[in-house]
Amino acid sequence: MKANLPFKHIITVKNGKQYVVFDYRDGEGKRKRKWVTTGLPEKCAKKALNDKVEEIVAEFYENYLNGNVTKTDKPTSNIPQVKVSANAGDLANMLFGDYVYYWYNTAKSTFSYNSVIEYEHFARRIREYFDEKYPGLKLNEVTGLHIQQYYNDLHESGRKYSTVRSYHAYLHSAFKYAVKMDILLGNPTEKAQLPRKEKREPTFYTKDELEKLLDVFKGDRLELVINIAAFYGLRRGEIIGLNWDSIDFENKTMTIRRKITGSYKNGIGEYLHIDNELKTESSVRTLPLIPRIEKMLRERKELEEYYSELLGDDFDRTYDGFVCRDNTGKLITPYYASSHFRIVIRNAGLKHIRFHDLRHSCASLMVANGVPMKVVQEWLPPPRTPLPSRYQCSKSPKRVR
Repeated sequence: MKANLPFKHIITVKNGKQYVVFDYRDGEGKRKRKWVTTGLPEKCAKKALNDKVEEIVAEFYENYLNGNVTKTDKPTSNIPQVKVSANAGDLANMLFGDYVYYWYNTAKSTFSYNSVIEYEHFARRIREYFDEKYPGLKLNEVTGLHIQQYYNDLHESGRKYSTVRSYHAYLHSAFKYAVKMDILLGNPTEKAQLPRKEKREPTFYTKDELEKLLDVFKGDRLELVINIAAFYGLRRGEIIGLNWDSIDFENKTMTIRRKITGSYKNGIGEYLHIDNELKTESSVRTLPLIPRIEKMLRERKELEEYYSELLGDDFDRTYDGFVCRDNTGKLITPYYASSHFRIVIRNAGLKHIRFHDLRHSCASLMVANGVPMKVVQEWLPPPRTPLPSRYQCSKSPKRVR
């Protein structure tokens, strides 16, 4: 990404092809996204890709200045388009597997980026299940018993409650649309029960365990990422989404305003998505720069400038402006952060926790040091459920408002 341009862009792979994705605002200030194919396959020469990207960015910039950016060349989804008439009776007699895809294609313009990827997966899996177990089942023939059996089979196959709930959310919305459009009289998902929710005790590190963890990651590519997670309790995507324009060394603050998420699709590779606007107001917050983190950030910035000059054209500038990159300029991706974290703590003989559990560890330390629960919840918003009072873990600095 280029920090000095009036728009942002990334290089990503979809359906085995290299694309440049532009994120910009139109003349009315509305956020837009444009996909431009490079015409190159996923595996191609780096120089050829860089040359093509420079050409595409230059052309986009010229069109942007002239107000000619209109068309969105987004690659097509793997979900097939199901052509049907607008007659409610015809839709009611549609095969249920076809309707699952029909609703996805109808509603996907309202989904977030992550939901598009997730729901495409759900649509495929739901159709596979019902086509195999209930071949020929039509939309108006689906009952609460069918849905209940599906939930039961998901649960018995080892799916967690949260996974079953996600499939339920997809189906509930699909049937809700059918009721709204007078295709069906009722929503069969409302007659089915979700499996019992598993009780999961939060896993976290104690103060001593955290000190060992930070020591293990000294000099590692993830050192800065792990330290920020431990001291601030930020989510993985929030850390990787930190930009230098979010770091105010003069006023010693750090603002959380964007995130980067990654997802895998069809085994091709990790797709990265930048959310420049977080979901809730409470997610956007300004926090004080802890001296330890400030020192690490200054060192990281100096190293970045050094390697950028040293490597020249070989320095990866795709994500210019982002904090969490390695010495070659490559962004530390969400998947790499989690997988590398898991490998390092296993090799070091540390207690197994997830990367996300560093968030719980931070909360635990704050509570153990007398920080009021309300302050903890403001520091780590937005909690899906109330933070348990049994958290025990080092005092965190007071939040800057």
